[in-house]
Amino acid sequence: MANSNTTTRAQESTNAIERLYITMRHLFNRGFYKPTGVSGESLKNALLQLRPEIYGSIAEDKAELSGLTYVLERLPKGIEQCRFINLTSDEGYGHSHFEPIIPPKRRRNCYRIDDEQMNIEITRGRSDIYDILTHLTFLFIESEKISKKVLIEESNKTIRDWAKLEEAVKKDELTQAEREVAIIHAANILGRSFVEIMAVHEYFATEEEPERFLEIIYWLGKLAIEEEVTGEKRAITFSLLLRERLGHHIHGERWANTIKESLYKNGIINRPLHIISANMHSVMNSLFAKRALSKEFPEGESLKIYEALSSSANGKLRKKVTNLAQKNGMIAIDDFSGTNIDIQIFDTAKFTDDACCYQLPSHIKLEEKPVIFVMDYAFGEQAYETIDELLKPFSEDGKDSIYLNVSSISIMGKAGILDGGKGDLMIPSAHIFEGTADNYPFQNELCADDFKGHGLKVFEGTMVTVLGTSLQNKDILSFFHDSTWNVIGLEMEGVHYQKAIQSASKIRKSISDDIKVRYAYYASDNPLVTGSTLASGGLGTTGVKPTYLITDKILGQIFNS
Repeated sequence: MANSNTTTRAQESTNAIERLYITMRHLFNRGFYKPTGVSGESLKNALLQLRPEIYGSIAEDKAELSGLTYVLERLPKGIEQCRFINLTSDEGYGHSHFEPIIPPKRRRNCYRIDDEQMNIEITRGRSDIYDILTHLTFLFIESEKISKKVLIEESNKTIRDWAKLEEAVKKDELTQAEREVAIIHAANILGRSFVEIMAVHEYFATEEEPERFLEIIYWLGKLAIEEEVTGEKRAITFSLLLRERLGHHIHGERWANTIKESLYKNGIINRPLHIISANMHSVMNSLFAKRALSKEFPEGESLKIYEALSSSANGKLRKKVTNLAQKNGMIAIDDFSGTNIDIQIFDTAKFTDDACCYQLPSHIKLEEKPVIFVMDYAFGEQAYETIDELLKPFSEDGKDSIYLNVSSISIMGKAGILDGGKGDLMIPSAHIFEGTADNYPFQNELCADDFKGHGLKVFEGTMVTVLGTSLQNKDILSFFHDSTWNVIGLEMEGVHYQKAIQSASKIRKSISDDIKVRYAYYASDNPLVTGSTLASGGLGTTGVKPTYLITDKILGQIFNS
């Protein structure tokens, strides 16, 4: 009976996700919606039914502090003050006087147009829209909680706690005593303890804005109260250009052409190309850090070197590694296409013997020496757009098309794990696409045995590519985990990468059909364990060991292939 109930809850949650995405697509095509309108209420009800793990107590009367922190770090600063939010394409704001606002945990350009309006540029496809709308829906739910708490029924008056919070927010500067009094009032409004609110307040505080958290709560409540009392509605709009351009690979094509032009101009477009989707430091550091930092770390202990390089305080060390990489032919291309995916190109033919930590077999001819192309992480469906465009043939000035000699594609990333904990490894043998019957089995050149003996748990099986990590709940994930799908984890790009690879190799024949693929993920969170979701915080140094272990295995295979 328990299994039947669990299945039913999983089905209800799946239906809630489906309703969310159908509604979002409808609203996008329509061009606008109001959070308190019929469509906005539909989004909120579906999210409340789903109760994603990352949003914790979203369905309760008390405020969800971890979820709020997670969301605010992925939305532009000041968005809580804006009644009008406009999602746009890249429409030239970068050439105006407006300074872009970039959220600390999501690379997207946002522009504060005036006191009431925030424009958010969408250049990374539908996944970006889903991500923003989900986070906004969460914010609207939390703001309505505040409004319901502070508005006295059948009147337009507010409770004393709200008046005192407003008074504190409007002061130019608060003493410690005044701050603590304001936090007590905020705690009463949010249904949380003084200690909890104090901790979040300290997290958001900066020198310029010491009371930022109090201001966030005030503005969230203020707009919801005004909506209730005066009828001044908030609105989300989608620009006409965004609706016209979405899905046309405009940014992905621009990005891919820049890369192929660079390969062509440097005379390496015909050489064996190994594509790695990773961060912008692990491959470079794995190739050069030991030699670059031999004086600082004479014993050459890799993990100590990588942990030191991951610290924000060690800019000089990172500069030394970058300098050595550039002396050995590294080409770094900052992204200006709108994809927000920076790239690095390493020509192994330019590596000197005393610089690189890996060696190619001596018999390899120049034309056979690999070129390693590293691309920063894509976001959801953007993975298909970028790889699909990259794998197309290149034509320069109307000449015959040049087919890239792609030898391997390696995907390294963070993912949610369903067994184990943060830092453990997942090696997929297939990707399945949540909410569809699409599944993508493949021959992974990496296997669990490659990673044994390093003190980390290693899981091998199926990965599920989800529509959005912020929409997962225990019921759905438990179903995937316990079913015959043998799902070991969840991420957002695997299916999209594999779809592009298979269409290029099996259908379009633009690359070899025996291309080698490598997928390996390390756990950023375990959404089945309370307190271990993405909202619980980052990996810190826990992520250093698995990141470089995966990188080493990928590079080892490339240099010895």
